Amino acid sequence: MRPSSAVSSLLFFLSAGAGLLLGLALFTQSKDPLSFATPIGVGLLVGVLLAASVKVVAQWERMIVLRLGKLQGVAEPGLRLLIPIIDTPIFVEMRVQTVDVARQQAITQDNVPVLVNGVIFFRVADAATAALKVESYRTAIFRLAQATLRDVVGKLSLDELLSHQERLEAEVARSVEMAGSQWGVHVEAIKLEDIDVPEELKKMMSRQASSEREKRATIIKAEGDRQAATALAEAAATMAASPGAMQLRVLQSVDGLGPSASNTVVLALPIEVLEALKAVGGRRALPEAPITSG
Repeated sequence: MRPSSAVSSLLFFLSAGAGLLLGLALFTQSKDPLSFATPIGVGLLVGVLLAASVKVVAQWERMIVLRLGKLQGVAEPGLRLLIPIIDTPIFVEMRVQTVDVARQQAITQDNVPVLVNGVIFFRVADAATAALKVESYRTAIFRLAQATLRDVVGKLSLDELLSHQERLEAEVARSVEMAGSQWGVHVEAIKLEDIDVPEELKKMMSRQASSEREKRATIIKAEGDRQAATALAEAAATMAASPGAMQLRVLQSVDGLGPSASNTVVLALPIEVLEALKAVGGRRALPEAPITSG
């Protein structure tokens, strides 16, 4: 129950009760039925007039006052008095309201049928304009959002529709705001809840996404192999340039086998012997110096 309805009902019952008590008092004294009915009738009439003249405007609304059909003014929140029969009140909600945009079919720019639905958030900015310039601003905003959503979807391809949803929402909100401002309505936002595409297209998109993931995995593996090959080449060059590097690598490999008794390491020749043979072979390969006579 609205606050004005509660106050109006209270005034009516108080006035009717006062008339009833006064009628009983007069009837007790005079025993005349007319003296009993008259105060009750007057009390009911006064109650009806008070209920029609006293209104309470809540903080979240505004009251449009029409006096003999002509705009008299916009009443702010609080207790307000009207002239019964002459004044007509119209209450306008000023809080943010929501209207569901029903699921509807639209055709994208690349001729793909899609089903879209959403919700629009708006509020009344000008109470007098919203009450007098349009029959029902809620219905008008709903129909306008539906038509605008279809038009905007028709300007985008399916890929743009799925990947740029925020752009679609902003464009629809801007278009609805331009028209809604003439009705005293301000659009806060429009959000799309669902974009449904045909099942066959869903399967194709799923296969495409799977192929893209496989391609990225192959590229990443190839890049890893290339980096590993580069690292091995750099390690081989380092070992070739440093005579002791290979010995350290062999010792590290032997140490990595662990102290377990089940592991047996057999070296055919000690490393020192291999190095000595390599040195001897190098000296034999050197050319003999020529003998010159003085």
